[in-house]
Amino acid sequence: MENLQKLLENYLNLLSANTYVQALLVIIGFWFIALLVNQFFVAWVKKITIRHLNFDNATLQFLHSPFYISVILLGIASSTILLKLPIHLQAIIFSSLSSVAIVVWAKFFLKITHAVLKTVSQNPKQANFIQAHTLPLFENIVFILIVCIAIYYIFINWNIDMTAWLASAGIIGIAVGFAAKDTLANLFSGVFIMADAPYKIGDYVVLDTGERGEVTKIGIRSTRLLTRDDIEITVPNSVMGNTKIINESGGRHEKFRITIQVGVAYGSDIDKVRDILMQVGESNQQVCSVPEPRVRFRKFGASSLDFDLLCWVAQPVLRGLVIDSLNCAVYKAFQQNSIEIPYSKHDIFIKEMPSPPTNNEPAP
Repeated sequence: MENLQKLLENYLNLLSANTYVQALLVIIGFWFIALLVNQFFVAWVKKITIRHLNFDNATLQFLHSPFYISVILLGIASSTILLKLPIHLQAIIFSSLSSVAIVVWAKFFLKITHAVLKTVSQNPKQANFIQAHTLPLFENIVFILIVCIAIYYIFINWNIDMTAWLASAGIIGIAVGFAAKDTLANLFSGVFIMADAPYKIGDYVVLDTGERGEVTKIGIRSTRLLTRDDIEITVPNSVMGNTKIINESGGRHEKFRITIQVGVAYGSDIDKVRDILMQVGESNQQVCSVPEPRVRFRKFGASSLDFDLLCWVAQPVLRGLVIDSLNCAVYKAFQQNSIEIPYSKHDIFIKEMPSPPTNNEPAP
């Protein structure tokens, strides 16, 4: 480094013996180098980044500033060395230039991480837990992290001891953690739910407590369900993350199976019953053809032969509507074909009629 400095001084002495002119020439030289870096190196980085990360040209305009400003700051620092200023003054100038460089690069990393997170969140194949509605959370986390690192290095650059500050921050962090443990539990559970994705917005889920509804929002603190009665249920994420949830929209596909249970009287033609139930299932337009409807003879009941008509609908939300339609169709078809649906009956037999009262006996 010293040899390079002497070589640079020798070349500058050939141009001018005035140190101020030499310092100005150094700044001009580094400014020219900054232009070259900005023209070629940054352009090459932009080309590679756009090709592999699919960033647009407008997003990468901020690549110019950090490289350009850093080279200019390096030139100012080099010219300061040539001026041979007092040590304390040089230390102040170097610390100031370093602080400016830290701020510039911190701003650069904030912008580049924002662009990366936004790109990942817009790609459904890559975005597991970085999604459009969770993007602000991760942007805030990255912002706080980069700002804290930048402040730390600025303090170190000015020879400020950070031990006491870090100890105070640790104590405050512990106190805040105990005070907001429920909030933090919901926060981390929300992140884990988004990462694990046991359900998504639009799914129909059944909670362990029996509530059933459509997931309308997965927030950082809670998950919201809209029941079939148009009642919104808000469940903390810490509860959602530690309970059994039945996702009716999950599995290989979103199709949902419904079961129509019906009993026919003993003595009925079971083959005819099967045919009628299959016709009812296949003729309903809202019943899926794949998988096709099925009929199962389940058991010999106490007063009926119990059958199940199994059908699939495209979405769980159609369950109630299709069950109503199939029940009506089954009842009408059985009536038209004289198939009895047994129901509970009570027969009363009078063993003996009471004798009429005599004249001396009071009427009951």
